[in-house]
Amino acid sequence: MTPKEVLYVEDALGHTQFLMTQCRTAAAQLSDPALRTQVQELLESNQQLFRQFYELV
Repeated sequence: MTPKEVLYVEDALGHTQFLMTQCRTAAAQLSDPALRTQVQELLESNQQLFRQFYELV
């Protein structure tokens, strides 16, 4: 992988971490169980995406 490609993957990791943080915060604040479930599913999707990006580095 070229240095530029590594930077792109690192950037994607940072964005994914940010999204996971936002999902955790939102899930903790939501009172609607259906919305909380959707946000938690989104969090799990982002965690899987993070793992996939991490494996590239």
